[in-house]
Amino acid sequence: MTSVDSSRQSVKSLFKMLEVLEAFSSTDPELSVVEIARRTGLPRTTVHRIVDSLRSVGFLEQEASRDRYRLGIKLFELGGSALTNLPLYREAPPFVDTLAKLSGEDVHLCIFDGAQMVFVNRRNQIARPHNTVITMEASPCHSTGVGKAALAFQSEAVIERVIRAGLARFTPNTIVEPKRLKAELAAIRTRGYSIDDCEHEPELRCVGAPIRNSTGRVFAAISVSGPTRRVTPERVPELARAVMTHAELLSIRLGYQPEPQGRTAAPLPERNTTKRRRRTMAGAAHDERSV
Repeated sequence: MTSVDSSRQSVKSLFKMLEVLEAFSSTDPELSVVEIARRTGLPRTTVHRIVDSLRSVGFLEQEASRDRYRLGIKLFELGGSALTNLPLYREAPPFVDTLAKLSGEDVHLCIFDGAQMVFVNRRNQIARPHNTVITMEASPCHSTGVGKAALAFQSEAVIERVIRAGLARFTPNTIVEPKRLKAELAAIRTRGYSIDDCEHEPELRCVGAPIRNSTGRVFAAISVSGPTRRVTPERVPELARAVMTHAELLSIRLGYQPEPQGRTAAPLPERNTTKRRRRTMAGAAHDERSV
C-alpha cells in the first residue's frame, strides 16, 4: 500500500469514527452496537472494532452490566477546551452583561452546532428553577429565540435537515408545521430578529438576534427572555433594537464588517478580563476558529 493509499484509508477510518460518535444524541444517550450499526449503515463488525477503539481512549464508555455505550468524559473535556478557546467565548461576557443590565431580563448566548443551539454564556436576573432554557445543555432551533435567530440564516439544506429531525411540540404555541416554520424564518430574515412567543416555555417570551463571524456567516445568536407579564408585545420592538445592536457589536468584535448604513455604532463595552469558571458540555465543541 502506498503512502497516499494509507492516508486515504486513515481519513476513511476517521470519518467512520465520527459517524459512530454522531449516532449518539441527547435523546438517545445510550446505544448498542446493533443500534449504532443501524444508524450509521456500517457493518456490525466494523462498529464493534470502532467502538472498542473509542472506548480504549475514553471517547465512549460502556455500561458494566449491559452491552450499551454512551459518550465518554474525554469528549466533555475536549469540548470544554474547544469552547473556552473560542473567540466568542472570550469576547462575549461584556456584551451579555451590558444587555442584561439594559433590558433587566435574562440573556442567553448560544452557538449553532448544525442541529441545536449549545449554551455558551448566560446572565440570569432572577433564578427560575423550572426554566428549561437555562438548565438544558442544548436547546432546539425551532422553538427558541436563539434557535430561530440562527436557523433563519442557514442554508436551505440545513433548515431541511433540522425539520427532518423532527419539530417537537413543547407548548401549544410551538411551531411544528414545516411550512409555517419556513415562513417564520423568512420573516426573521426580513426584520432581523426572532421572537419566541411562549413556544418553548409557557409564559416566557424571548427576542433573539444572529451573531456573525468574520466571513459574515451566522454561527451563534443572543437573546433576551422574560415572563410575558414583563416582556409584553408592546415592549418587543424596544428589546429587539437592543438585542440586534449588541449582536452586531459582538459580531464586529469578532471581525465581521457590516454594510455601511449611515449610522454610527455605539461604543463597544469594555472587555472584562476577569477569568470566570463556567460549566461546559461536550456538545459545545463546534469550533468557530475562523473568526
